[in-house]
Amino acid sequence: MMYDFFSLCGDDIARMSDDAAVETMTVAREAVCRAQALQVHAVARLCKIRGHTRWVADEVALELSLSKQAAAGLVGVAEVLTTRLPKLLAAMENGEVDLRTAGKVCEVTATLSDEQAREVDDRIAGRLAGKDSEKVRRIARDAVCAVDPDGYAERSKKRRKDRRVELIHADEGMAALWVHLPAEIASAIYAKVDGIARKLKTKGEDRTLDQLRADVLADLALGKHEGLPGVLAQVYVHVPIDAALGITNTGCELSGHGPIAGDIAREIMRDPNSVWRKVTCDPVSGAVLDVGRTRYRPPAALDEFVRVRDRECLAPGCRRPAQRSDVDHHRDYRRGKNGRTSKSNLNCLCRRHHRLKVRHEALVYRMEVKDLRRLAVAAVG
Repeated sequence: MMYDFFSLCGDDIARMSDDAAVETMTVAREAVCRAQALQVHAVARLCKIRGHTRWVADEVALELSLSKQAAAGLVGVAEVLTTRLPKLLAAMENGEVDLRTAGKVCEVTATLSDEQAREVDDRIAGRLAGKDSEKVRRIARDAVCAVDPDGYAERSKKRRKDRRVELIHADEGMAALWVHLPAEIASAIYAKVDGIARKLKTKGEDRTLDQLRADVLADLALGKHEGLPGVLAQVYVHVPIDAALGITNTGCELSGHGPIAGDIAREIMRDPNSVWRKVTCDPVSGAVLDVGRTRYRPPAALDEFVRVRDRECLAPGCRRPAQRSDVDHHRDYRRGKNGRTSKSNLNCLCRRHHRLKVRHEALVYRMEVKDLRRLAVAAVG
């Protein structure tokens, strides 16, 4: 880019092309990440000089115009990054990770020993560039599960005891009903509610999908089942073959959520009345082990294979489960042999990202050969 970045002003940006604006956004984000890394080092240095007293957070709050709570959080993250996660801090210095994202990794690794945290740091190094904060958190959770599988399983069991329901009153006659449940149960409930809502969203229905989901949940909870369409709620649980056999406790994943403990995955597999769909996969590659066309719509078996393989919408940053997404032709069906209805040319996109792909021909969603669950967005020249 032929700009002196730090001398740019609003008038300069107003004259930019779209390519220059995108590049400026990217450079600005990298600069923010590097500046935050510098701030982290400075806060950690101040803590060391002050002897890590409880007053450091007050001093940081005063100098940076932060609340005491926010300053204490910054002090905590600075100490963790400089002592337990130095490679993550290096990623910030390289402009790859911002402070908010780094803070999520600090949270995920908080229960680990210093040695285990550094092992997680080694495992995730080099994998974070271009990832949104929630994706980074999931990568870190995977690493925590691999480094401390027994501890992860034990913490998962303890967290299940925290399930509860809370009523939070709001203004104008509204309230929020907050439910804390095990991930697989919450996912199944949402799949059921969402499936019914989508069946009700017919021509002439004025309610939005959000409104329909809220009404369906209320009807189900209050016992008003009459008139609601029947829907089979399916949630995929991916279990490596060695975890299914009890050889290991790692690698199990709930679509739309992320890693779950092996013990919980095996309980789901053994339950004959389970609404969760069990998917056995390769322990190394994650490829589906158990679950060339010329017509446009894929047959049921191919449709299911693609959904099971992709697990979620493949647009960067989107985590809508594949069961509630569209199966899309990566290369348009009308383009001849490259647009075939085959597993190599099909991938899952949620309705929003599917429409974005169709509407904006300058965007092409490209599957990466080595990892079918990753997606890159590139401009077509």
